[in-house]
Amino acid sequence: MEFPGELLLLVTLISPVIIGLNEVAKQAVRIPKRVIPVVAIFIGVLVGIASAPFTTVDVFIRIWAGAIAGLTSVGLYESGKSRDGYTKE
Repeated sequence: MEFPGELLLLVTLISPVIIGLNEVAKQAVRIPKRVIPVVAIFIGVLVGIASAPFTTVDVFIRIWAGAIAGLTSVGLYESGKSRDGYTKE
């Protein structure tokens, strides 16, 4: 399988795992809402690295897929949602 196909397949497979782990992290630890996307990316990278026994994909593709799946699990809405304060005072 070539690069884009491997990446898309891995993102599709690990996204539900990251969604679950992100929800567990939000319930277990008090996390500010503005850092939830960063936490999801971090969890995604860890899950991507931990997927080594289940795939023959290169480690860089697994890390990239984990980061993409982390962002996917949070969603673009959460990332672009307005936060406290203003960007320009």
